[in-house]
Amino acid sequence: MAPDEKPYRVYRGGRAKGKVPTTPRPGRQQSSGAGRRGDVGDSAARSEYRGPGAQRTRGKPRWGRRIGLAALLVLVLVIVWAAASWFAFSSGVADANKRLDPNAKAALDSQSGLLLSHSTTILMLGTDNNAKLASRAGDMHSDSILLLRTDPSHHRLYYLSIPRDLQVPIPGSSTQKINAAFQIGGAALAIKTIRQFTGLEIDHVMVVNFGDFKDLIDGLGGITVNVPKPIRSNRFDCPYPTQARCDKWPGWRFRKGSQHMNGERALIYSRIRENMLDPSETDITRGARQQAVLDATAAKFTSIGTLIGVPFNGSSLAKPLTTDLSAGQLVQLGWVKFRASSASSVHCRLGGDLGGGGGGSPSEDNPATIAMFLGKSAPQPPTGAFNPGCVTGHTLQ
Repeated sequence: MAPDEKPYRVYRGGRAKGKVPTTPRPGRQQSSGAGRRGDVGDSAARSEYRGPGAQRTRGKPRWGRRIGLAALLVLVLVIVWAAASWFAFSSGVADANKRLDPNAKAALDSQSGLLLSHSTTILMLGTDNNAKLASRAGDMHSDSILLLRTDPSHHRLYYLSIPRDLQVPIPGSSTQKINAAFQIGGAALAIKTIRQFTGLEIDHVMVVNFGDFKDLIDGLGGITVNVPKPIRSNRFDCPYPTQARCDKWPGWRFRKGSQHMNGERALIYSRIRENMLDPSETDITRGARQQAVLDATAAKFTSIGTLIGVPFNGSSLAKPLTTDLSAGQLVQLGWVKFRASSASSVHCRLGGDLGGGGGGSPSEDNPATIAMFLGKSAPQPPTGAFNPGCVTGHTLQ
């Protein structure tokens, strides 16, 4: 060893004792002047080498990749949920389409265009037969007759209730109560009768069985209905097994105000014909209650909570329905309903000579109310208990 050579090298991390390493350090090139100070290759090697025992630091977590994977997982779950929802719901709607008489579908007016962008008129018929009660087992009258017109361009819905006791000509039969058309000829004759009476085109039909409607409301988790005044009904559909107990029972009671109802409670509310606390109520008032129940059900049907549960109960949601509307059209209708403002919805009813022993002759002011229903004139409220008219923002009582 030459006198001027040292048995060690100076590194960046300090002096290390021992023999001089013979293996080149990473990044350093062998050259004739490799051991000289100031050599460029040696300088680069020293900048990379951290000394004996040094550890490499870990890279920063790749959050972008993690967020991307999470977003992809959410997208896959949404696609699976949407597919399951669609198949479950469309299966139930297909059964509802099969239940409709082909003659009823043929009686409808043809409509082109999407419900999302074109106005449409839907006839909604509510039947109240009950196989458990002998008095109503064969009753197929349409106790609730309601026309719904959509106005997607203005995000507005129009409702028109038709009292079931109005005396009108029934095609192929005589002049009698309008609800008898369904009993005589089903939905097809009801469509023809109502079109002839109102002069309105009817694009679609939906028949709701109130007996099964109870199960639908329970499946939705109940509905919220605003009861405008206290009610104590007569003793219909007594819940007790003995006549003696039913004779002591005061009837069904409903307090005033907004309240949550299960299927049975909502069905009872829609069936009340007589309010012992207000003798002025009529069958028109009963129609308003049915309209409120249908409206609350439609609102719950289109809620976010219901949509989330569609893969599990989508088939049962259509069980009470008989309709020509396809699954896609019902989804469009739900979206139109969702976007419509309840504060701007117009609720109308037709009227007639229905009180004090009247014969049920239609009011001569009904055509003016139909014009309001079509949006051709401003809504005007009824001037009497049995008169026609329209109000905005709430149901007629």
